[in-house]
Amino acid sequence: MIEISDLQKIGIGLAGFGVFFLFLGMLLLFDKGLLAIGNILFISGLACVIGVERTLRFFFQRHKVKGTTAFFGGIVIVLLGFPIIGMIIESYGFFALFSGFFPVAINFLGRVPVLGSLFNLPIMQKIVQKLGGDGNRTTV
Repeated sequence: MIEISDLQKIGIGLAGFGVFFLFLGMLLLFDKGLLAIGNILFISGLACVIGVERTLRFFFQRHKVKGTTAFFGGIVIVLLGFPIIGMIIESYGFFALFSGFFPVAINFLGRVPVLGSLFNLPIMQKIVQKLGGDGNRTTV
């Protein structure tokens, strides 16, 4: 089993609270304070989990410039007081940055007992195949 350090445990908690505050901020009609706290907690949690250097390398890769600009630009726009526009731009940046992880996450969730049966419904299969890529592909 993979050993998780105390700093990584703290990072998982920070990232989890960040996602919670982002969800709560959107639920409460795009409250800019909650969205700002969620963004800060998510990014600091990511830095704790994978390390500051790897976080900076992840965000500032040459082929991810568009996603990074949109993600951090959306955060700045939220902080300036335009939360709906900022979250739209930030969401685009998030999907541009993390789209490489979606096939792995979808394939993993498809193997979870309850979610796997939901993903096998005819309505969901088209969405899952579009997001998850080729299900027969072997990942190493």
